[in-house]
Amino acid sequence: MPVRLYNTLGREIEDFSPLNKDEVRIYTCGPTVYGYPHIGNYRAYIFADTLKRVLLYSGYHVKHIMNLTDVDDKTIRDSQKEGKSLKEFTEFYSKEFFKDIESLNILPPSKFTKATDYVNEMVEIIKKLLDKKIAYKSEDGSVYCDIKKFKNYGKLSNLVLEEQKENAGGRITSDEYDKENVQDFALWKAWDEKDGEVFWDTELGKGRPGWHIECSAMAMSNLGEQLDIHTGGVDNIFPHHENEIAQSEGATGKQFVKYWMHNEWVLVDQKKMAKSLQNFYTLRDIINKGISPLAYRLWLLTANYRTRVNFVWEALEGAETALKRLQNAYKALGSDIGKIDEIYQKQFKNFVEDDLDTPKAVALLWDLLKDEKVVNADKKATILDFDKVLGLGLENLKEEKIPEEISKLAEEREVARKNKDFKTSDELRNKINTLGYEIKDEDSGYSINKI
Repeated sequence: MPVRLYNTLGREIEDFSPLNKDEVRIYTCGPTVYGYPHIGNYRAYIFADTLKRVLLYSGYHVKHIMNLTDVDDKTIRDSQKEGKSLKEFTEFYSKEFFKDIESLNILPPSKFTKATDYVNEMVEIIKKLLDKKIAYKSEDGSVYCDIKKFKNYGKLSNLVLEEQKENAGGRITSDEYDKENVQDFALWKAWDEKDGEVFWDTELGKGRPGWHIECSAMAMSNLGEQLDIHTGGVDNIFPHHENEIAQSEGATGKQFVKYWMHNEWVLVDQKKMAKSLQNFYTLRDIINKGISPLAYRLWLLTANYRTRVNFVWEALEGAETALKRLQNAYKALGSDIGKIDEIYQKQFKNFVEDDLDTPKAVALLWDLLKDEKVVNADKKATILDFDKVLGLGLENLKEEKIPEEISKLAEEREVARKNKDFKTSDELRNKINTLGYEIKDEDSGYSINKI
C-alpha cells in the first residue's frame, strides 16, 4: 500500500509518488525569528516532523529544508524597538527556537536556511520575472508581481480573481494580508526610513526583499526548481503559498510543488491562537507548569493534523499523565529488546501511511501495551519501532535507580500483602506514594515507578 497524503492543491487524499524515486524533497515554512513562537506555531513543525518520520519509516530518503525568516516587516520593527541590530536580534530568537524543537524531539532538517543568506538568489528570480513582464517596477523603485499576468493565480486557495471587489487592482506592500486585499504583492521593497540600516544594494536598487520571495529562493536553491512537498499552517495558504506559486512558476515555467500539505490551527476559547490577539502560550508556559513539551506533542498526535484543536490546560495535563503512564509502562517492560511484532507493525504502518493517522497509531500503542499475548521484550522492540514515527523519545528513557528507602518499604509491603495484612499493605503503599513513587502489583511480583 502506498503512502497516501492530503494535497491542498487538489483538495483530496492522493497516492504519494515522488518526482525522484531516490529522494523526497520537502520544504517547510519555518519561524519568523522576532520572538518566541507560540505553541500553535509548533503544531506546524511537529506535523512536518511527523510527515518526515513517516516517509523515513516507509523507506524513503528525505532531504528537508526549513527556513528562518530573519528579515521582514516584523523583525525590522521589533529589532528597532529593542535597539539591536537585525542580526543580533534574530540570532537570539533563532537559538531559542533550536532549543524548543529539541525539547519537542523534532528531528532537525537537512539544513536550516536564513533569508539574509539568499538575497542574491532572490534578486535573480525577480530579474527573471521582470524579463517575462510578470513583475514591474513602481515609481519608488519597488518591484511587484503582477498577479493578473499569472493565469493560475488563486489555484491553491480557490481564489477567483474576477470575483474580487478590487479585481486584483492596486498594490500591497505589507508581508501579511487577507483575501479582502488581493493585489499585486511586493517582491522587492525600495528602502525607506522605516527600514533604517536594513538594506542591500543590488541591481534592483537599494532595498530589501519581500517575505514571499524569500521562501521561493531558499527552496529552489537547495531543492531544485520542483519540490515534492511543501508544508505549513493553513494560514500560510493565502497569501504566502499562493504568492510562492506565482513567483516560482512564473520564473521557471514549471510546477513548483507537487503536494502542498497544511496543518490546522490550535484554538484558544475557539479562536485562533495568535500573537496579534494576545491569546497565546509558549513552550515556556508549559514548562513552568511542570509539564513536559513531549506531552504537548502527544496531545497533538491524538488529533488528525487537519483537524482544529482547542487548547485547554486540562487537556494538556491529561496528556502529561498519559505520557508518564506510557513512560512507566515502557520502563516496566525490562531491559531485554526482542523482535518487532509483525502484526502490530503492519497495522501501525497502515495507519501512519494513511494520511498520517496518528490518533489510530497512538491507540494501537496502548493496545499493544495491554496485549498479554505479546512478551515484554517483543513489546519493547515494537514500541521502539512505533516511536520512530511518534517521536516521544522512549529510546532515551533510562532506568531510574530506586532509592533504598523506597525499595525497603516496597519489600515490607510485599511481605504484608503475602500475609494478607491488607491494612499494613495499604498504609505502606500510601507512604510510598507520598515519597513520589507508585507501586504496581504484577503476577511476577511488583514494579516501582516514579510518579
